[in-house]
Amino acid sequence: MSTVPVVRVALPTPLKRLFDYRADPAGGCAIEPGMRVRVPFGRQRLIGVAIELAAGSELPEERLKPVLQRLDLQPIFDPATLTLLAWAADYYHHPIGEVLATALPKALRLGAAVDAAEARWVVTPQGREAYARGEPRRAPRQGQLLAALAARDPGAADPNPSDPGLSVADLDARFQPWRDAARALVARGWVNVIEVRPAAAPAPAPDSAGPSQGPEPNDEQRVAIERVCESLDAFGGFVLHGVTGSGKTEVYLRVVERALRLGRSALVLVPEIGLTPQLVGRFRQRFAVPMAVLHSALTDNERLLAWREAFSGRARIVLGTRSAVFAPARNLGVIIVDEEHDTSFKQHEGGFRYSARDLAVVRAQRAGVPVVLGSATPGLETLQNVATGRYTRLLLTRRAARAVPPRLSLIDLRSSAIHAGISTPAVRAIERHLEAGGQVLVFLNRRGYAPTLLCTACGWIAPCRDCDARLTVHLAARRLRCHHCGADTALPERCPQCGFAVKAVGQGTERIEEALATLFPGIPCIRLDRDVVRRRGDMEDAMRRMATGEARILVGTQMVTKGHDFPNVTLVVVLNADQGFFSSDFRAPERLAQTIVQVAGRAGRGERAGEVLIQTEFPDHPLLRSLLAEGYDGFARAALTERSQTSWPPFSRLAALRGSAKTAEAALEFLAEARRVADDLRGGRAQGAWAQRVRLLGPAPAAMAKRAGRHHAQLLVESAERASLHRFLGLWLPALEALPSGRRVRWALDVDPIETF
Repeated sequence: MSTVPVVRVALPTPLKRLFDYRADPAGGCAIEPGMRVRVPFGRQRLIGVAIELAAGSELPEERLKPVLQRLDLQPIFDPATLTLLAWAADYYHHPIGEVLATALPKALRLGAAVDAAEARWVVTPQGREAYARGEPRRAPRQGQLLAALAARDPGAADPNPSDPGLSVADLDARFQPWRDAARALVARGWVNVIEVRPAAAPAPAPDSAGPSQGPEPNDEQRVAIERVCESLDAFGGFVLHGVTGSGKTEVYLRVVERALRLGRSALVLVPEIGLTPQLVGRFRQRFAVPMAVLHSALTDNERLLAWREAFSGRARIVLGTRSAVFAPARNLGVIIVDEEHDTSFKQHEGGFRYSARDLAVVRAQRAGVPVVLGSATPGLETLQNVATGRYTRLLLTRRAARAVPPRLSLIDLRSSAIHAGISTPAVRAIERHLEAGGQVLVFLNRRGYAPTLLCTACGWIAPCRDCDARLTVHLAARRLRCHHCGADTALPERCPQCGFAVKAVGQGTERIEEALATLFPGIPCIRLDRDVVRRRGDMEDAMRRMATGEARILVGTQMVTKGHDFPNVTLVVVLNADQGFFSSDFRAPERLAQTIVQVAGRAGRGERAGEVLIQTEFPDHPLLRSLLAEGYDGFARAALTERSQTSWPPFSRLAALRGSAKTAEAALEFLAEARRVADDLRGGRAQGAWAQRVRLLGPAPAAMAKRAGRHHAQLLVESAERASLHRFLGLWLPALEALPSGRRVRWALDVDPIETF
C-alpha cells in the first residue's frame, strides 16, 4: 500500500478496471480528470484518460509507474461527459477504457492535438490568372471551385484577408462532391492547401440564429414546437409521432432555432449516412452558424476537424450518425433523434455495443435539456414509454402542403401473373402513373441480380463456403458474392458438379431494374442500393436525378425508406412484403411494419395523390390487414398486447450472451458452461429472491449458425426487472471471464439486443 499521489487511468483494454500511476508526469504538469495521458503498460505505451486523482494506491510504491506525458492542456471530457460514459460502461457492462475510446476520433486516440491548425484551400497567383482566362473550360466542378476560391483571395476585388481560403466545412457546405476537383486544382498548381490556426470561439450571443426562413407551421406543428420549447431549460422526453411527410424536420428546425436564440447548441442524430447530406442542406439553408458533421464516411482527419469544431464551441449545431451521440457539443440546449426507431442507432457487432438513441435520452436527462425522438413509426419500446407517462407524444396527423395520405392496397400473387417478380396489376399501375407524369418507386429489400444460382440438372446451388448462406448473383459484375461475410468469386457459366447450364433464380434490385427497362423502354430508371452508392456524391446524384425528373423510376432497397423526400413520386410498389413474416426474431413483425409504412410514405408527398401497391402471397396475414385497416397505430397496439402476453420487451429486459468459435461444439460448450454458472448463481441462498426473477433461454445456435467461417450461438438472459437483470450480470460476467472454455471462444454480452436470432 502506497501513500504517494496517484492518477487512476482508463486504458483501451478488455480489462474492466482503472490503472494506478504516479501523478508526476514529465514536465511536472498537473493532471485533471478528463485529460489524456500517455502511460507505460507492460511493454507498450498506451494513451488513456485520467478518471480520478487519489492520495494513495493499494499497490506498493515500487510497483507504481509514472505517467509519461500529459497530452492536453485542458480536459477533453468534462465531468458531465465522464459521468455519462461511466454510466454507459456500467449499464452495458463494457470496459470503461474502450467506452472512452469509442467516444473519441481515431486521431485523438493516437495522440493528435485537440487544438491544431486547420487546413484551408487558397488560390495561387497561377490559379488567379487561370481564373481570369476562364479556365478550366472542360471541368465545370473545378471551375466552380476555382471561382469560389478566387472570390475569397486577398488579391481579389472583394478580399477577405482575415479568413483566407475555404475550410473543409465551407467546401462541404457549398460543393458536393469537391475533393477530386480540389486535388486536380492542386496538381495544376492553381490551388494550395495552407494551415490556419483557428481563433478562439466567441461566446454565442442570444438571438444569433437570425430570422426564420421556413414555411409557416400548421397548428399541429406549432403545438409540438411550443411544447418542446417550454422545456428548453429542463429535461423532457418528447416523441414526435408524425405521419410521413407531416413536416417533422420543420419542427426540428424551429426548436433548434429557439435553442440557438438562447445561446445554446443543438445535437441532431440521424440513422444513416445517406440522410446526412440532405438534412445538413436543410440546416445550412436555415442557419448561418458553424456546423460540425460527424459520420463514418469521413476520413480520420475530417472526423478530427469536425470534433474540434464541436469541442471548441465554434460549431453551434452538431449533426451526425450513431457515434455523434458522444460529440462534445458545448452548452447543449436540445437533442434530436430523427427516425428514432431505426436499428442503425444500435451498435450490435464488435466492441462497445450501445444504443445511441437510449444514450441520447440519458445525456439529455443529465444535461437537463429536452430530447425529441422523431418517427412516423416509433419503436414499441418508445410507445410503451409514452403509455407509462415517461415520454410525451406530440402528434402530426396531417401531411404538409395539404398532401393527402397515399391509398394502400394488396396484390395477391397467388392469382396474378408475374414477370420477373413484378405482377401484372403492378405493371399496369406503373404504366398509368408514368402516363400521368408521375414518378414510380419500386422497393425490394434485396440487392444483387438474384439470391440464388441454380443448376436445373443436378440441383446444385452456389453456396458460401464460410456461411450457412447462398451466394448472391451480381450479373453486371459477373460475380457471386456473400452478403454476410463478403466472399467473392467469379460467376460460373456451367455447374461445377455436372457441367450443365446454370440459371439465376429469384429477384434482386439489379434484376428488377433490368425487367423495368424491358417493360418500359425509353423510361429513365435508376437504382439505389449499396452496390451503386459507393462514393461520396452518389446518393446526392440519385436524389438530384429524381428531383429534376431526369429519372422516372427508382428501384431501391431499405436505403430509400429513410426520410427522403420525392415530391413527384405518385406510386410505390412493394415487391416482397412477406420476408419478415416467418422470422424467429420476435422483433421481425415490428421491423416489417415499419418498413412498409416508411416506404409507403414516399408516395404522394407533393400535390398529386399517391398510391401504394403491396405484393404478397399472404394477403390475409393479420399484420397486413391491421396496417391497411388501422395503420401503424393499430398494428402497434396489437403488437404491444402480444408482447405483454409473452413477456417480451418492452415488458421485460433482455441481454444476449453470444459466442462464436471455429466449431459449433466449442461455442455451445462455452454457453452451456455459462448457463451452469448462471444456474449456480441464481440458486445460491445468499442471492435472495431477485435472482429467481432472472430467466435463461438457451443456449441455441444462431439462425445462421455458420457465418464468416465461425459458428455462432447465443444464450438469452431475461427479467421483468431491469435492476435484477443488471445485478445478475454484474455477478455473472466475472465468473465467465474465468471459464477455461472461454479461451477458445469469442464471446460478448449485448444488453438490450435488437436481434435475438
